Amino acid sequence: MSMSAGWYVRRLSRMGPREVGGRAGDAVRRRLWRSARPDCPGVTGARFTAVLPAGTIAAIPPDAAKRLIAEADRLMYGHAEYFGVVRDDLDDPDWWYDPKTGRRAPWGYAFDVPYRNEDAVGDIKQIWELSRHQYLTVLAAAYAITGNEQYAERVAAHLRSWWTANPPLRGVHWISGIELGIRLLSWVWIRRLLDGWPGVTGLFEGNPVALNQIWHHQRWLAAFPSRGSSANNHVIAEAAGQFAAACAFGWFPSSARWRADALRSLERHLRSNTFGSGLNRELATEYHGLVLELGLAAVAEADAAGVPVPASIRLVLLRMTDALAAVVDNRSRPPRQGDADDGHGLVVDGAGTDRWASLLATGDAVFGRLAWWPAVTGTDVRTPLLAALIRPYTTGGTARPASRPAHFADAGMTILRGPGEIWCRCDGGPHGFLSIAAHAHADALSVEVRHDGVDVLADPGTYCYHGQPEWRQYFRSTLGHNTLQLDGGDQSVSGGPFLWTRQARSRVLVTDTADASGGGTARWSAEHDGYQRSVHRRRVELTAESQELRVVDEVRGDRRAVRLAFHLGPAITADLVGNRAVLTWTRDGEDRSAALDLPGQLFWRAHRGESDPPLGWYSAGFGRKEPTTTLVGTGFADGAEGFTTVLKFRG
Repeated sequence: MSMSAGWYVRRLSRMGPREVGGRAGDAVRRRLWRSARPDCPGVTGARFTAVLPAGTIAAIPPDAAKRLIAEADRLMYGHAEYFGVVRDDLDDPDWWYDPKTGRRAPWGYAFDVPYRNEDAVGDIKQIWELSRHQYLTVLAAAYAITGNEQYAERVAAHLRSWWTANPPLRGVHWISGIELGIRLLSWVWIRRLLDGWPGVTGLFEGNPVALNQIWHHQRWLAAFPSRGSSANNHVIAEAAGQFAAACAFGWFPSSARWRADALRSLERHLRSNTFGSGLNRELATEYHGLVLELGLAAVAEADAAGVPVPASIRLVLLRMTDALAAVVDNRSRPPRQGDADDGHGLVVDGAGTDRWASLLATGDAVFGRLAWWPAVTGTDVRTPLLAALIRPYTTGGTARPASRPAHFADAGMTILRGPGEIWCRCDGGPHGFLSIAAHAHADALSVEVRHDGVDVLADPGTYCYHGQPEWRQYFRSTLGHNTLQLDGGDQSVSGGPFLWTRQARSRVLVTDTADASGGGTARWSAEHDGYQRSVHRRRVELTAESQELRVVDEVRGDRRAVRLAFHLGPAITADLVGNRAVLTWTRDGEDRSAALDLPGQLFWRAHRGESDPPLGWYSAGFGRKEPTTTLVGTGFADGAEGFTTVLKFRG
C-alpha cells in the first residue's frame, strides 16, 4: 500500500525550518546524483590493521561456539528465517526478491524506487534484512573459530555477488541510511573475522570493486544523514557504520573527515536519543538494545584504531547498560514496550543466544557489574570479541545507582516487583520521540505483568509497520494494550504510520516503588490527558503478603463509553465466568495459576484471534503473530466511581 498525499502533508507539518531546508537540499542532491557518479579515488598500499588481539578466539566459550557453528551450518545449507518467513535459497540468494510476497523489487535509480509500495516492491523489510549481511558475519565468525575455509569462501562468493548486483545508487539497497550503516559495520567485522584466510586481502583492500562499494557507501552516508523528525535510531546506525568504516577502512582521502563527522554525529545523537536515566527516548525497548549494540560496536572500532572518543559516549553507554540491568525481569527479559522489528547492530552468535543477557555480559566486561545487577546466565560469542577491543571503562567518579532503580521519572517507566518473581511495568511517560512520536504506541497508563518471566498481562508487541495498515493500527492502538479506551478511539489521533496530532501527556502522581518481594506494598499512580474533555487516572498496588496486584481506573470528565482491555500472554489459558477469570499456565513443568477479578460495572467478553477487526493477538517478533486471549469489558464511566481489577497469584 502506498503512502497517501495526506501522509506527506502531515509529515511536512511536523518539520521545523532547519529540517525542511535540509530535506530540500537532499532532494536537489538526489537529482544531481542521478547523472553525476564519480569513481572511487585510487587507493594504494591499503592495509587492514584493526585485527583481533591474540587469544581472543580461544576465549570464546565452547557452548557459544557450538551454537554459532550450528547456525553457520544451517546457513551453508541455504536455510534461514527472517520475520517469520523461512528461506531455503541462501546458497545463492536473489538480493532483490521478497519471499513473503513473491515479488521482486524493480531495477532503477535508487531514489525512484517506490519502496513503501508493497504492491510494486514487496515487503521491503524482507528484502533489506538479508542485505544487512549479518548472516555473513556469522559465517565469518564460524571461519575464525574453526579455520574451515568453506565458510570464508561462501562469504566471499556472496559479497562478490552482492557487489555485482547492487552497483552504487541502483536499486532498493541504496535508499535507506540505516541499511548502509549496518552493512558497513558488517563488512568491517567480516574483514576482521576472516583475517587469517589467505583470500581476504583480495576480497577487500586488494579488490577495486570492494573499495568502490565501501567508498560509495560512506559518500552516501555523508550526503544524506537522517534529519530532524527522523533522527532516531536510524541516525545512530548511520553514524556508527560510517565511523566504523572510516576507522577500519581508513584508506580514502575523505576518511579522516568522515571519521570526525561521524563521531560528532554519534556523540550528539547518542545523548539526544537517551534520557538521563539511561533509557532510550523512543520508549521502545528493542531500539534501546539496537542503539546500545551500535554504540558498543562503534567504541570498539575507536579503541581498535586508537581514535579518542568523547567521554560522554562511554557515559551514555554505561547508563544505558545500568538501565537495562535495572528493568529486566528474573529471566533477563526487558519490557515489551513500543515498536520493535528484531533489528540488531552486530550479529556473531547462533540461535538460542539471549540478546539481553549478552548485552549485560558485555556491560559487565566493559563497565563492571554493580552488586544489584541480576545474575547473567548463558554465554555468547559477541562479548569476548567486543571486550577484546574495547578498553575497560574507568568511571572517574561517575555516580552509578547504589541500588536497583525502580522508577525512571524522565522515561515514565516504573517497575514493581513482588514475591514469586512477580514483575509489573507501569507506563506513565512521554508519548513517542521527536515531532512524529517515533515508534510510539497509544499505550498511556498500560501495565505489563509477568510471573517468573511468563507474560500474564502482555504487551502485544509489533507485528508490522506499513503494508498492512489494519494490523499496524491494532498492534499500536489503545485497545491493543492493557489500558482504558474511551469512546472507541485512541489516546492520540492516528494519522498513518505515526501518531501525529495532539500527543497524550502523562503525569506520574505517586511512586512508592520499594521492591515488595520481601514484604509490604509497592504503589504507582499516574494520569494522562490523551482524550478530549476527560482525564484517565490509574493506580496500581502490588502487595507482597497476598501476592496481589490491584489496578484502579478512574475517569474524570464527561460521561464516556469505555472499553477496558487485559491481554493475556499466549501461554495463559483463561476460564471466564461473569467478571472472574481463572488463569492457568505451566512453567518449567510446574502448573501455576491466578485469579483475575474484573470490574463488575462492565460487561466482560473473551476474544481470541479475531480478524475483522483485529482483536486477541500477540506478536512474539516482527512479522509473526499468534492468537491470545483478550478480556474486554464494556460500559460507561461517569466519574462517580472507579473500576477495580485484582490479579491474585496462587501459591
